[in-house]
Amino acid sequence: MHATKEQLDAQAQVLLQQYRESELKARERAQIPLQEMPTQQPQERVYNMQEVALGYSENQVRVEAMRCLQCKNKPCIAGCPVAIDIPAFIAEAAQGNFTKSVEIIKESSLLPSICGRVCPQESQCQKFCTVGKMHKDVDQSVSIGRIERYVADYAREHGTETVPAVKSATGRKVAIVGTGPASISAAADLRREGHQVVMFEALHKAGGVLVYGIPEFRLPKKIVEHELDNLASMGVVIKRNYLVGKTRKISDLMEKDGFDAVFVGSGAGLPKFMGIEGENYIGVFSANEYLTRSNLMKAYAVGESLTPLFDSHKVAVFGGGNVAMDAARTAKRLGAEQVTIVYRRTEVEMPARKEEVAHAKEEGIEFLFLHAPLKITADEKGRVNGVQLITCELGESDASGRRSPVEIPGSEQMHAYDTVIIAIGNDSNPLIKATTDGIEVNRRGNFIVNEETCETTLKGVYAGGDIVLGAATVILAMGQGRKAAKAMHAYLMNL
Repeated sequence: MHATKEQLDAQAQVLLQQYRESELKARERAQIPLQEMPTQQPQERVYNMQEVALGYSENQVRVEAMRCLQCKNKPCIAGCPVAIDIPAFIAEAAQGNFTKSVEIIKESSLLPSICGRVCPQESQCQKFCTVGKMHKDVDQSVSIGRIERYVADYAREHGTETVPAVKSATGRKVAIVGTGPASISAAADLRREGHQVVMFEALHKAGGVLVYGIPEFRLPKKIVEHELDNLASMGVVIKRNYLVGKTRKISDLMEKDGFDAVFVGSGAGLPKFMGIEGENYIGVFSANEYLTRSNLMKAYAVGESLTPLFDSHKVAVFGGGNVAMDAARTAKRLGAEQVTIVYRRTEVEMPARKEEVAHAKEEGIEFLFLHAPLKITADEKGRVNGVQLITCELGESDASGRRSPVEIPGSEQMHAYDTVIIAIGNDSNPLIKATTDGIEVNRRGNFIVNEETCETTLKGVYAGGDIVLGAATVILAMGQGRKAAKAMHAYLMNL
């Protein structure tokens, strides 16, 4: 059993009485114990879609903030794609000045409630934390993301956050394709400068991957809706059910509709498949489809949603990233008795966040390492009834630095499954390239852009996020959105 939120809060209260923030020396700060994130109990959360991580209490967040050494060289900022002044917002949190804390974050990031939940801080800001280095363990770094989440939630829940100010109208008009994290950042920064901003969303709900890709139990959708409401309060217009490339082409937006510049943040929504036999059988899903049916179309709300729910009992998920964890944990919540993540390397090489892997294990997700699928089999009705897997061993390191899986001949075996979810990544959305002359892409279909400005090979058209980077993190996408917005503002003011 995990410690309850009340127990963790009581422990933090004792520590808060023991330490006086202003009197602490660096070594004393580093010895303050890391504050554990309270969570729903595993045996309860697998039966609901509510958020797993419950968030720090006020006592916990202040104690965790006191662990920060306030280093003069601020190494953590080097790991933040949008260069948040991390020591400054943590110092305010330690004093209990939560509104001031979130104001500092929002100078650089519009989405702290979201980034605090889903960004891989352990491989970004927390990777460079001096406290983690003193302990020789990044898991002991100051919990920057958890503090960020708390102060952002505090401001939202107490109504103390402010909507960014907008400068006088410039008369310039910008189109933003997509409403994911890169697009949200670009839209906010461009609107701040006084430009008219219109966002175009292909689906009936805005938010991009934040709403269709990330499950409710990791990122409640009311938080995404709140951030989009903030954009609307700034005067950003969001048009839904509008597929740029079909409803209207980029050239139409610029030549017929009067837009002076376009930012493309349409993401990487084209799922990859493995090219193995049986991928078209009933019961085989891309992780994109599976998660979209649950997250966006609310398939889990039986009796309330019209989206059909596939009846799964034994599920195999191919892949080892965060999307694979999301799909497996969703399958468990949708009623599957057994869910197995099949990964061709070992746990050490898995790209998923440690926290997500740990949560999956707690929820009863099984892991089959060093196995790769060869083919999917089905019954006479075309419904999945098994997967042939081959055992692998690790060979030499590949370009990613991970050791390559090598199949062991003769080790093939059949395994019984009735559902297969393929979570091995996505390619860039090909629609805009196919309908826009002058846009160049690389061999993966990602837009080629100027690294400094994010401008594409078509004048006045910029791009960022997954359409450029491939599958990337929320904060990296936001960083590109901000970089593009800065360059777009300069371009617009010189027209």
